[in-house]
Amino acid sequence: MKYKLCAALLAVVGLSSVAGADAGDDRIMAAREAATRGDAQGLARLAASSSDHVLEPYVQYWPLSGRIARISEAAPVDAINDFLQRNAGTWLAEKLRTEWVKRLGYEKRWSAFEAEYRQLVQPDQEAQCWAAQSPGSYAAEANRALEGVWLSMLDTPAACDAPLRTLINTGRFGADEVWQRFRRLVENKRFGPAREVVSWLPEAQAISPATVNAALDNPARFLASANARNPSGRGGRETVLAAITRLARSDVREAAARWRGLDSPAYREEERAYVWGQLAWMAALSQLPEANTWYAQAQTVSMSDEQRAWQVRAALRAGNWNNVRAGIDAMPPAQRELPDWTYWQGRALQAQGRAADAQLAFQRAAGPPTFYGILATEALGRQYSWPKAAAPVTAAELARIQAAPEARRVLALYRLDLRTEALREWSWALRTVDDRTLLAAAELARRNSLYDRAINAADRTRNEHDYAVRYLAPYYDIFAREAQAQNLDLAWVFGLVRQESRFLSIARSGVGAQGLMQVMPATGKWIAKKQGWNDYHAGWLTSIDTNVQLGSAYLRHVLDLLSQNQVLAAAGYNAGPGRPRRWRDSKPMEGAIYAETIPITETRDYVKKVMANAEMYATLFERRPVSLTTRLGKVPASGVDVALARDEP
Repeated sequence: MKYKLCAALLAVVGLSSVAGADAGDDRIMAAREAATRGDAQGLARLAASSSDHVLEPYVQYWPLSGRIARISEAAPVDAINDFLQRNAGTWLAEKLRTEWVKRLGYEKRWSAFEAEYRQLVQPDQEAQCWAAQSPGSYAAEANRALEGVWLSMLDTPAACDAPLRTLINTGRFGADEVWQRFRRLVENKRFGPAREVVSWLPEAQAISPATVNAALDNPARFLASANARNPSGRGGRETVLAAITRLARSDVREAAARWRGLDSPAYREEERAYVWGQLAWMAALSQLPEANTWYAQAQTVSMSDEQRAWQVRAALRAGNWNNVRAGIDAMPPAQRELPDWTYWQGRALQAQGRAADAQLAFQRAAGPPTFYGILATEALGRQYSWPKAAAPVTAAELARIQAAPEARRVLALYRLDLRTEALREWSWALRTVDDRTLLAAAELARRNSLYDRAINAADRTRNEHDYAVRYLAPYYDIFAREAQAQNLDLAWVFGLVRQESRFLSIARSGVGAQGLMQVMPATGKWIAKKQGWNDYHAGWLTSIDTNVQLGSAYLRHVLDLLSQNQVLAAAGYNAGPGRPRRWRDSKPMEGAIYAETIPITETRDYVKKVMANAEMYATLFERRPVSLTTRLGKVPASGVDVALARDEP
């Protein structure tokens, strides 16, 4: 049945390659290469003429962008205005205008700045900070926005330094807000900006740069110093808090011991609560039992969203449903209403015997084809089912999207392997379109084998859905063959690959993982040897067939190492097979709780998506309701494990 389904799916897909080469492609690529090298003269020669190539705007954009960036040169204002007018509404126009706005701000040409700034659709943080410095009508709005990100803006563009300082100099923020920003920067390991922000303090609370450097550079040594034992004023106490925070990132128990030895009546109650909040957060990330006790000592302090989340996760691991509910109730409303915490709030209410309230919580989270959307649906006693499929894309709808300049540019960019530009054009083009246009874009992408873009567009629909496109199953025969050969659950394999590569065979991660199953070169070589393949060749990772063979063999290996448990194995495939073992408990744990308390954000998100994807593919392949709750099952307790090979990559 599954193979017949595959044939039907492929027939619907009608796969074709991205349109063939264009006569002007060489010129486009030559201009791209010149832009990459910074060859201004070469770019100018290529841009001196024009063509009707769909990517011609890029040949004109690259030299203009370079000239805007060269502050020592006069900007070609007429050429910039001409480009913006001829390409109005496009992503390239938005990009060039953003660059132009920043230069105008840098040169304090405020009249021209305001005229261009008002036309930006999505001004970035740096552009907003120039607006905050301007004397024009956008300054007040930009300054209010800057106030709103005082604690959350961690990577600060240089243009933001002046307006941030102005918030202090004008009395909008005082010393308390400076210390709050200092704390948040230290918490997030932004030590350079943290050193800078203390220079904004009023003279009465000033702290020497040498003291701050000592606390941040070698916290253990600083905490043993006289400065830490006898802190001088607010600044002295805050540097001790910073050193404790810094040390807790590497050894939370040592940091706690140091703090106990330094705590004294000199510290305010809020400062003590802050330290325990930091220690509790790090203990929760390290999955230490002390986390819950330390969180209890931090209740009076304002916590970040991440700290609050880990307070609930620590309570989940401890099985303390009263603390789960209390932790969620203490979250800000926007965080509390996220599906994750709505579901766990329902579970806590259920455990407290408040069945009716629990059902209301589950109803709020149920519906979407996400980890918690599916679990909440099942908690209501219902089987998850796909929504009614939208009407098929019509020939007229497909023709309209195919003729759109944005779509033609995206296809041409993919053809030339200019993926970064293609992804940005795609996102820009679809940012405000309706569901029917999204479905037509998904169909166009699918017909051109751009499976990642097809999934991306289908994922974004709001009311009309086509889950057969959201959960495409290309290369079905290859995956089915290898799943059978390795005795793997095919739906789970598809769920994993959808998350790994979105079925893009040329996908390459930032760390070098390749192909459909994102196999690392060292892993591919190792598993090939383990499978008895001789004369390993790096090209095996870029070939669809051999990539799936090697990836499936490695997935089988990870599953064997990790108790045949799909939750553990998904985590192991992403983070290496050693870590998921350390994340277990001394007793069996509900699979959903294990997934939610994975300490690496990327892996936690990955596992939840893989498991939810697997349920959707199982529903597609089997044509019957399935259960994510059952699939997650129980994660076994830590214990005797299959030993990792000495040469395990």
